[in-house]
Amino acid sequence: MPTSDAAGRFAPSPTGELHVGNLRTALLAWLFARSTGRRFLLRMEDLDRVRSGAEAAQLRDLAAVGLDWDGGIVRQSERGNLYLEAINRLRRDGLVYECFCTRREVAEASSAPHAPPGAYPGTCRNLTEEQRAVRRRERPAALRLRAQVPGFTVTDELHGEYTSAVDDLVLLRNDGVPSYNLAVVLDDALQGIDQVVRGDDLLSSAPRQAYLGSLLGAPPVRYAHVPLAVNTAGQRLAKRDGAVTLPDLAAAGIDADAARELILGSLGLPGTLDAALAQFDPARIPREPWIFEARKTA
Repeated sequence: MPTSDAAGRFAPSPTGELHVGNLRTALLAWLFARSTGRRFLLRMEDLDRVRSGAEAAQLRDLAAVGLDWDGGIVRQSERGNLYLEAINRLRRDGLVYECFCTRREVAEASSAPHAPPGAYPGTCRNLTEEQRAVRRRERPAALRLRAQVPGFTVTDELHGEYTSAVDDLVLLRNDGVPSYNLAVVLDDALQGIDQVVRGDDLLSSAPRQAYLGSLLGAPPVRYAHVPLAVNTAGQRLAKRDGAVTLPDLAAAGIDADAARELILGSLGLPGTLDAALAQFDPARIPREPWIFEARKTA
């Protein structure tokens, strides 16, 4: 049972069924939280694409491998006013500006020599009011953070201190939808989440998110970016690889308990949650991706 108000979390996007790589990250997030006396929370990051029935299927599969969680499910789609309030706070501090760039323009600018990959180069940062008025007639504006630092450092359980550049990230898209970066940072702060366990493909996003959190008064987050599951070609695991979801594995003769044992075994842990929790040590988590060979179905 939790012994503190602090929390860890698992926050999938309800775009389809979870595969074994997603479930592995969820199990690790649960182990990190429970081994440190934290609450374990679930959040649906459903601001963007959502597939009908996906949330129910994901909750079913998480329960099937034995995971439990504290409290109800938080859905980002129900929290729009909170995100807008946060943007207005940043705006009052002079930390928000309008951006009229298309994705293509941003991609072309960030591919220029010496530009960090994917970083926004500040094209609209210093437009005059007259220039903004002209651009507003051409296309709706997104809202960006006016970052005040070139970089930021976070502490990660597996990677140690990690520093990366901070650019002027999007806070509100030009279709009026709050950005992922804003929503995830604010939700973690409001839910008391101070431990974030997720795939290591998101490590490079952590410094900019932590910096945004500092501007919003959020407490520091302790990160653990864990290795992904990949296919035999070394590519990130996806449903197209074959039987990688619990229903597909069940059709191949591998039930949820056997799938959990397989996943925990890839971490060097025994196959039940109680036994895995008793032996869990973050220092012993494999640092290499888990190569998963999809099972054949009839």
